[in-house]
Amino acid sequence: MSSPLTRPSATPERPRRLLILLGGALIAATYLFLVVVQPAEIAGGMGSVASLVSLVGFLGGGALLVAGILPMLSTSSLVVMPLGIALNIAIGQVAGSLGMQIYLDAIGTVLVAVLAGPAAGAATGALSNAIWGLFNPFALPFAAGAALIGLLAGLAAKYGAFRHVYLAPVAGLVVGAIGGLVAAPVAVFMFGAAGTFGTNAIIAVFRSMGDKLLVAATKQGLLSDSLDKIVVFVLVALIVYALPRRAVLQFPFARTHRVLGQRTDVAGMGTKDGTTTGTTTAGAARGNRTGA
Repeated sequence: MSSPLTRPSATPERPRRLLILLGGALIAATYLFLVVVQPAEIAGGMGSVASLVSLVGFLGGGALLVAGILPMLSTSSLVVMPLGIALNIAIGQVAGSLGMQIYLDAIGTVLVAVLAGPAAGAATGALSNAIWGLFNPFALPFAAGAALIGLLAGLAAKYGAFRHVYLAPVAGLVVGAIGGLVAAPVAVFMFGAAGTFGTNAIIAVFRSMGDKLLVAATKQGLLSDSLDKIVVFVLVALIVYALPRRAVLQFPFARTHRVLGQRTDVAGMGTKDGTTTGTTTAGAARGNRTGA
């Protein structure tokens, strides 16, 4: 039996994994295409062949990820993914318009990853940038990096990075550094490292110190992306900790992996076979102490 909050699996496990692998491979291949071919015309909008290839690659890869993970997602996860995409685009657009040195365009991705897992986070990141790219072509080529951020954020949550608030910025620092390394070649080869006023100023400083453009952009990415993800991870940790405990427990990933520690114990929630556990964590602890 399945929990009432979990969609029944209609797709066998092997085809699901194949769809997820194909989606990830398509996103990675599109990223390599952009780095190798370096199609500068993509900055002009969606009319070029390179733009259409990128859109199909990233949007198609994200769609395959969603198709693969859909049978595993609870209703609450399906609801939070569109919310995450909307948050990414809205906040990222505002941050870019203000010329900030950080992007804040991964808050929705990390939120979904923490609650619903790495695959859902990766799909949210890729779909966010692909949809955003329809009216902001500068966002489209970074869809692969956005998917990677979602994947890494979900893995960080799985292995305890959000069980204590003070661990979140450490995870953000690591994920941000990796994201900066991945994004730098795209920024340089396709846009000449052009970005917001804040990021351009940082690159100009490194260039004045004698760095080549790729080196300067990489350093800027390491600095800005690391700071950005520290802020994003802390904000998401605060958001998730502010949610009612029962709301967090609606997400099987958060419940199974206890992403928030004691707050996501399975006490009182449905088990995999649809039954309800009646023993709380505190009660179990008392029973152990009394020899029960």
